Amino acid sequence: MNESITNLIKIVSLAIEIIGITIIFIGALLALGRFLLKKQGENFRSFKIIREELGRAILLGLEFLVAADIIATVVFDASLENILNLGLIVLIRTFLSFALEIEIEGKLPWKQSSHKTLGNE
Repeated sequence: MNESITNLIKIVSLAIEIIGITIIFIGALLALGRFLLKKQGENFRSFKIIREELGRAILLGLEFLVAADIIATVVFDASLENILNLGLIVLIRTFLSFALEIEIEGKLPWKQSSHKTLGNE
């Protein structure tokens, strides 16, 4: 592969990683800020809200980190060992995303309420 294209892809992969980390960091700061600014009487509700907001920030950040890992592994070093490592990383992050989704929503993703329809949420 052309060296300039390789460098460009490395920069893109790094930029996507930085975006993912930034999303998690800013999401954590915002969730913490909202939690600290809530009134004392709303402690339980505030705790639930901070968990949901932080969980959503982590989920979004993880998606970007997985994308960066895929780009870096597939484009640059597609050896069997690196692809297996990528598969393990994606599996762990997918499991973490799934667990966070259950934690945020309080139910399995396929157990949505029956009254919700497409476009009518």
